[in-house]
This record gives sequence, structure tokens and C-alpha cells, in this order.
Amino acid sequence: MPIPDRLSPLKLPAIAAPMFLTSGPDLVVETCNAGVVGSFPALNPRSTAGLGDWLDEITGRLAPGAAPYGVNLIVHKSNPRLDADLAEVVRHKVPLVITSLGAVPDVVGAVQSYGGLVFHDVINRRHAEKAAEAGVDGIIGVAAGAGGHAGTMSPFALIAEIRQVFDGCVVLSGAMNTGAQIAAARMMGADLAYLGTRFIATREAMVPEDYKEMILKARMADILYTKNISGVNANFLIPSLRAAGLDPDHLPPHAQMDMKNEAKAWKSLWSAGHGVGGIDDRPPAAELCARLIAEYKAALRAAAEDPFLRP
Repeated sequence: MPIPDRLSPLKLPAIAAPMFLTSGPDLVVETCNAGVVGSFPALNPRSTAGLGDWLDEITGRLAPGAAPYGVNLIVHKSNPRLDADLAEVVRHKVPLVITSLGAVPDVVGAVQSYGGLVFHDVINRRHAEKAAEAGVDGIIGVAAGAGGHAGTMSPFALIAEIRQVFDGCVVLSGAMNTGAQIAAARMMGADLAYLGTRFIATREAMVPEDYKEMILKARMADILYTKNISGVNANFLIPSLRAAGLDPDHLPPHAQMDMKNEAKAWKSLWSAGHGVGGIDDRPPAAELCARLIAEYKAALRAAAEDPFLRP
């Protein structure tokens, strides 16, 4: 499968997804040092100068042989920091850049000019076609049940349609918590898995303890898919909406996305994916990664003994 050579230090075919207001240097470093790609949104530091500080800190703390790290850039007209943040990414030669809400050839070219990889997240075939035309190295299929800005397509259908229009690295996102589920993603045609919600419930995640506890208590029925929080459809924890005084069944409409105001909405209205029902602990990130690696290997060993493989 076409996993880029730049990702060869991986011990597990997985990426810890960049999560707004959640992923920071500690989570990224612990994840990468454990052999899994760690990533964070460029907008999590409060300024472009802060982004540079985070990049310096992360690169200084990575152990020899660590997995590469990634930075998420929101390529949307309402993001006032895009150009400056991209310049900082290029200056630091970030190994992996994950773009969202726009596949722009100039951004792709800037990252690829120093040998960096660009993965773009999509929720349907049309977006995948645009990403392929922009020259990205990988496409992340954000299927039904993923946290954050998720899609509604079955992962089976989404991966199949992406494969029809793109022959590069394909990543699958959507409600995965275990190494066995990562193995399943590989078997259905993805090269890498993309896990977000599972990493919210880790010690290093930069979110309030109440948020982590809510993840542990929640079930799939506690997730609401709506565009009325940020202007773009996303999955949110219903208990957090109620705690903020909102009626999940009668949310006020939201105008178009405006990245200048996103932090205000997401700070108290918490996102999560359908996989919350399978999360019941808050381990250190390194411990979680080790568990995922062991589960992945066990799943593949079990698959090799499948009776249907016998002559």
C-alpha cells in the first residue's frame, strides 16, 4: 500500500488527528515518540509566533527514530492567519501538513517544495477529486461518526469512491478506538487510520477534566450532528450543549464559518465522535499507543488464522 517513505518510522499505521483546542505539544510529542503520528491545528497556539514556539518545542523534544508530526492548516477564506502560519510551517519544514476546508495548489506546492507531505481531509468523492487535482500526497476520508467536522458516508463507500479517483495514500477517519479497528480499516482499503476522540481522553489532551469525563460517560446517542454551532456540520456532545443552556432540538441557526470566532464556540461546546461508547479510561498517550500497537498485531495474527484462508 502507498504509505509514503517519509512515514516509515511508524510503529502503527495511524495518525492521532489534530483537534481544535485539544492537541498540544505534550500530546504530539508523547504520541510521536510512541511510534504514531501526532498532530495539532496551527490555530491552537494563539498566534503565529506561538506556532513557531510550539514547533521549536516539539522538534526539540522528539526522540531519535520518533514518528513524524503533523500540523493542520485551515485553508478557508475566513482564516486570517493562513499565509503567516504557512510561512512558519515552511520555515520549520513540518513533515506532514493536513489541510482542511480547501485544497489549494499553492499551499500544496509550498509544502512539497521542501519535501513535506500534504494530506487533505474530505467527506465525499467531489472533494476527493478536487484534492487529487491539487496534487496532494494523501486523502483523509472523514466518514460517518467521526468527531469534529465529519461526513455522513459509510466508511466502506467513502474509501471505495476515493480509491476510484486517487492512487495515493488514503486515510480513514470515523469512530475508531482500538488496534483491531485500525487493522479493519487497512483490510477495507485504507493505508492509515485517523483517530481523534480516543485521544481526547488522554492525560496530555489540553481540555478540561470535565470534558474527558463526559467522553467516558457518553454513548453514541449522546452525539448530535449539526451545522448550527460553527456553520459547518460537525458532531457535538449533547450534554455539553445542555450545560451551555442550549436546547439540542432547537439550536439557533449559525451563519457561515468564521475562524476568527471559532474558539468561542468550541471552548464550551465539546465535540466527539460516535466511538465514545467504546472509551472507558484516560491513559497517558504513550500507554494508549502501546495498547493500540499490541491490539493491531493481535488482530492481524487472529486474521491469519481465519478458517476461510484454508485451502
